[in-house]
Amino acid sequence: MDGLREKKKRETRIALSWAAVRLTVERGYQNVRIEDIAAEAGVSLRTFRNYFASKGEAIAARQVDRIAAIADGLRSRPAEEPLWVAIRAALEKHYLLGQPGQGTAQPPDERWLAGVRLMGTEPALRGELAKAHAQVQEYFAQAVADRTGATGLYPRLVAAVFSSTIATVSEEWQSADPPRPLDALLDEALDLLTTGLPEPHPRT
Repeated sequence: MDGLREKKKRETRIALSWAAVRLTVERGYQNVRIEDIAAEAGVSLRTFRNYFASKGEAIAARQVDRIAAIADGLRSRPAEEPLWVAIRAALEKHYLLGQPGQGTAQPPDERWLAGVRLMGTEPALRGELAKAHAQVQEYFAQAVADRTGATGLYPRLVAAVFSSTIATVSEEWQSADPPRPLDALLDEALDLLTTGLPEPHPRT
């Protein structure tokens, strides 16, 4: 019974967070109320407030939940896998689920992309995303420590590299011309990381 209750709570949290993201992308941050988010997710305003203190927190929760899922996936990878191979496998399994217009065979949807760009300029939301970034980076560092047995600098450095990679890929996805699928950019970034960021060949 407790397991079903926890599953329902997770599903409600995800539904509210995705509703907040969708509405903000479609309408703009200032044009979305928490009442709209609750209605979009099919729950009451009181239920929204049981999960989140603000619409910014609800939006940022997608990043928190996504990176937490990747960290949990890393913990479950076979022990013999090299660390960055395991990180790639965990990321590929979790990162792209439910992302509109981000399949391997097609570029991102232009309207969705424009909304994401606009969403990233909102100061209040940027603050919430910064808090989420700090929270999940610590969680990911602990997953690296649990997997490797390392303490101190190493887990924190891996977590910082990982989170910076996700942020950089997201920025490139938003600005690439012509547009490129997010998963292709992630593959390219991870290839560069696992080969030690070799210096590019000069253009001829």
